[in-house]
Amino acid sequence: MSDRTARTYRSAVADRARPWAVACGAFLLGELVLRLFWIAGGRWAYTACDRTDLVDPAGGCGADQVETLPFWAGWGAVAIIVALAVVVVCVLRSPGRPATTASWLAAALLLVGAFPLHLLFEVPVALTGRPSDWRDLGARLALLAGGILFTGLAKAFGPRREPVSPGYRPVPRWTRRWAYAAVTLPVVGWAVPHGLWVLGVPFGISERELGDIHRDLSTPTGVAITLAPPIAGLLVLGLIQRWGQQFPRWVPGLRGRPVPRLLAVIPAGMVALTLVAYGVLSAAVLVDRLIAGELRWSEVWDGWAVTATLLVFLGWGVALGVTAAGYALSTRPRPERTARCGAVSGVPGP
Repeated sequence: MSDRTARTYRSAVADRARPWAVACGAFLLGELVLRLFWIAGGRWAYTACDRTDLVDPAGGCGADQVETLPFWAGWGAVAIIVALAVVVVCVLRSPGRPATTASWLAAALLLVGAFPLHLLFEVPVALTGRPSDWRDLGARLALLAGGILFTGLAKAFGPRREPVSPGYRPVPRWTRRWAYAAVTLPVVGWAVPHGLWVLGVPFGISERELGDIHRDLSTPTGVAITLAPPIAGLLVLGLIQRWGQQFPRWVPGLRGRPVPRLLAVIPAGMVALTLVAYGVLSAAVLVDRLIAGELRWSEVWDGWAVTATLLVFLGWGVALGVTAAGYALSTRPRPERTARCGAVSGVPGP
């Protein structure tokens, strides 16, 4: 590649990435201002619900009474923001594989911090009217937006691929089987027992636990908690159906157009990792409590349905991850095969 061609390539890449870089910079500036405000003593949008025993989620669980800001909420977060800002500057000045890698790592960091599984449960519950920590939900949604912006930045720095063959590509049979498992698990392992509990049936739990559920949850909240996972699980079908590769005809402005692979692969992969991590960590906590004597095997048996949900999350995450991998393999770019000039005209190609 000549120097002129290289300069032209860098200029084109920079122009393509500049809007994403500006959006990432705006996101980081907002986060930086908020963290510095907290360090200075302000507590607007700050929550302490994970560190205090006060029960006031709408008010941040006594956030105004917190005098010493935790490191990762203050200066630790500032250091991460500065590092991400350096990534944005560096990728604009030196486009290439290191820039793309740095952008992907930044996107992964923000998406993991958002913990999408928490949003999957808490947002529907909050919308039903149950007192919720809106400050925490807002912060997680902001991290999710930041992760999407850095994903766009990484994608902008990726190489332009050759044209690919349009149309729907059927996924392998094993991908379909894993997808059906990913749809079935939240229905059988989550919606069924929770639906029975909402109806007052002590399926797999004690009468005391059933009473606690009805005391702490209203009927609308219980219905929301019951239906949110299986409804979200239905989106997995998009990874094996045509509408997961081509926008349906009823989508205005996008009908028939190909669905960007990353729009399906990244969310599915992040949710799969979150589900597996939640299942593994929760199982580890359960085993630790059993070893420490804080929990007895008889109590585990009495509430076996609650314990089984840990395996449901783990299996759900594995099934979703395998399905996403099958989708990614089936839809990977494949250059169109075009006839060489020599094959058409009889003149040897270059």
